[in-house]
Amino acid sequence: MRIAIIGADGQLGTDLVEQCAREGHEVIPLTYGDIHIEEWDSAAAALTAAKPDAVFNAAAFHNVPKCETEIDQAFAVNARGPLNIAKLSEQLGFVHVHYSTDYVFDGKKQAPYVETDAPNPLNVYAASKLTGEYFALNYSPRGIVIRLSGIYGRIPSMMKGNNFVSIMVKLAAEKPEVRVVTDEILSPTPTSEIAEKSLAILRSGEMGLYHLVSEGECSWFEFARTIWDTLELTTPLVETSVKEFASPVKRPFYSVLDNAHYNRLPNVQPMTHWKEALVKFLNAHYKNTIQ
Repeated sequence: MRIAIIGADGQLGTDLVEQCAREGHEVIPLTYGDIHIEEWDSAAAALTAAKPDAVFNAAAFHNVPKCETEIDQAFAVNARGPLNIAKLSEQLGFVHVHYSTDYVFDGKKQAPYVETDAPNPLNVYAASKLTGEYFALNYSPRGIVIRLSGIYGRIPSMMKGNNFVSIMVKLAAEKPEVRVVTDEILSPTPTSEIAEKSLAILRSGEMGLYHLVSEGECSWFEFARTIWDTLELTTPLVETSVKEFASPVKRPFYSVLDNAHYNRLPNVQPMTHWKEALVKFLNAHYKNTIQ
């Protein structure tokens, strides 16, 4: 299968490229120099030339605070981009996979969200991503939308230059103490497993909306505590609340997802528990680099 990966040099895109190649697919990596999904002519030229059987869209404008001030750009990349890809999917006949976010929910349910729960985004980033979901699913019958949560990988986010793991390791080396909130709950997930299971969804041939996160849930503090324990970091790690960190952005306090649709697919492996996945990642990529 010929698979084009948009955002191929990013945090998720890098693992998608490697996983597709590992499974024997012909990979067409597309970076920002190759395609601007928010521009029709650019997207059409790149994907027409690629002649893909499937397209993974791992490109996004996901700096949440910046989205509040750069609203037009947020909707251009996160909404118009998926719309362009969906229209091209209809014209050129490829399956397209669009990645979205747990932030489409407001957190009031206080229990894991399934795909049939009604979204209610609290900020511009989440609203733009939800709009992109609707476009991806409604402008082509070959659309797959995958919602993610708290992703981390070997390659830093292209826009943010980091992820939670790399930030924590850096702060532990530079600060006298590190303070992390206990009152935001999520399902952190490694990009390597997202890539692997995304291909399993593609192989199933079943289109639609999926949640794809590590099993279980934790606070950001529990996430950090596992990093500290696994890497034997000695910098004091202190519990705190979101009230300590002033932010203009509204965020859900609870955004845990339930992989209900994915778990109903035949012949797929369940997602790993978040702590097991995190410890495995840390041992593989950080354990021998910490002084």
